[in-house]
Amino acid sequence: MTNIHVEDISIAREKPHHETPTGWQQYFSFSTDHKVIGIQYLVTSFIFFLIGGIFAMVMRAELITPESDLINRTVYNAMFTMHGTVMLFLWTFPSLVGLANYLVPLMIGARDMAFPRLNAVAFWMVPVVGILLMGSFLLPDGPAQAGWWSYPPVSLQNPTGHLINGQVLWLLAVAISGVSSIMGAVNFVTTIVRMRAPGMTFFRMPLFVWAVLSAQIIQLFGLPALTAGAVMLLFDLTVGTSFFDPAKGGNPIFFQHYFWFYSHPAVYVIILPVFGIFSEIFPVYARKPLFGYKVVAISSLLIAGVSALVWVHHMYASGTPGWMRIIFMISTMCVSVPTGIKVFAWTATIWGGKLRLNTPMLFALGGLVMFVFAGITGIMLSSVPVDIHVNNTYFVVGHFHYVLYGTVTMGIYAAIYHWFPKMTGRMYYENLGKLHFLLAFIGTNLNFLPMHPLGLQGMLRRVSSYDPQYTFWNVIASLGGFLLGISTLPFILNMISSWMEGKKATDNPWRAIGLEWLVSSPPPVENFEEIPTVISEPYGYGKS
Repeated sequence: MTNIHVEDISIAREKPHHETPTGWQQYFSFSTDHKVIGIQYLVTSFIFFLIGGIFAMVMRAELITPESDLINRTVYNAMFTMHGTVMLFLWTFPSLVGLANYLVPLMIGARDMAFPRLNAVAFWMVPVVGILLMGSFLLPDGPAQAGWWSYPPVSLQNPTGHLINGQVLWLLAVAISGVSSIMGAVNFVTTIVRMRAPGMTFFRMPLFVWAVLSAQIIQLFGLPALTAGAVMLLFDLTVGTSFFDPAKGGNPIFFQHYFWFYSHPAVYVIILPVFGIFSEIFPVYARKPLFGYKVVAISSLLIAGVSALVWVHHMYASGTPGWMRIIFMISTMCVSVPTGIKVFAWTATIWGGKLRLNTPMLFALGGLVMFVFAGITGIMLSSVPVDIHVNNTYFVVGHFHYVLYGTVTMGIYAAIYHWFPKMTGRMYYENLGKLHFLLAFIGTNLNFLPMHPLGLQGMLRRVSSYDPQYTFWNVIASLGGFLLGISTLPFILNMISSWMEGKKATDNPWRAIGLEWLVSSPPPVENFEEIPTVISEPYGYGKS
């Protein structure tokens, strides 16, 4: 069935540049093997995911009653600031970079990333970011409390006058995270453009690689804005500059432009690889060729292009002129066109297929369903009158979490289960995987669906107490949040036990198509004995 031919070609083999220890020690070393780095990213980010989840459950425990009676408001402000920061900068971004690190060189027939040492340095900056953020809890003033967006002038407040406070550490962490991501973007784009195997034309690349390339192009052009804004805000806070401080003649709205010029496209940075995951998984478990391969590939680039023209829709309530609101409302709605193309292609691929409802397929289907719902509410929020009506309410929180958890995290789980046999050489336990999906899917909807009626009724976000009329939906949301926390337990049990004692996996247990499935499970250090030559089109399922 395979549609990729590996020719015996004569090549000049480089001496292995990897000096990786064996066994578990390699994951604690400064390895330059992209596969080791990929797993380092995944494990590290999942640890921070658990920490961010604990913050979320504390907040949901506070919100189960209208009164602020569990933690004081200062601690609550720190919790929601750190929850958002950790989940974005230490979970979604690093976990998807980890998957891309592991898979992209294998998928394009390369032995490693273009710059292996830069790759390792980029990873080891991630724990530094985590240490800075977690270390801020030990400061007298505690961690940052201005939200994960840290708008001035709130983020410029320093009542105690300490030079090193939680907000300073937050800004340092964001700046370091930005530098790490820019380094990774340079590495990914160079690797994909310059290191593809012979015959691997752009329109023979797997769609996951297309998605990663599109996402990293966004990183290259957008991330410097956020990094620069974070550094300028840090200077305002520490050395007395006046970029954004209105008391000194600065303009705090400028920071919002710096922030959202990247931070809205950042949504596409994290969701595009998930789209690529869906495009890899649906054909395998539907036993059908992917519908509209080239259109789906080009749609990733279209999303990347349009993403640079939508940031002001986060600023409708910031004194934005009417003409600018209209322009960005239209541009934001335009994003639905290439994303709709993808949804149509996935639906056409699934339709009439011989579906195998294994755990990866369940998570991918669940993520697709919740993405469609998030897309509907996203179109609503792109509309100026609707957005202004629900601005700063829980409707926005519900929409955002359907994207970030309902789609992105479900997609990450789908990818981990799908490529787990390749990464570890072991099969996971299917029943535990299905239990994990059931708990996560129910928990996600119980947690985030009630936020939409809450927002439409006017409940503000970022508050630890509320009018008792909102109690019912908050109780449901909190129960869903606790269920989401519980859902991670079968996943952790499954990953650890199956990696240690699971059934040994064959090289291609799913009968999938792609270069990564032609090597052993787990792959050797430099991936391929001989660089493969690709001679046919991708995604040719249905012939076996």
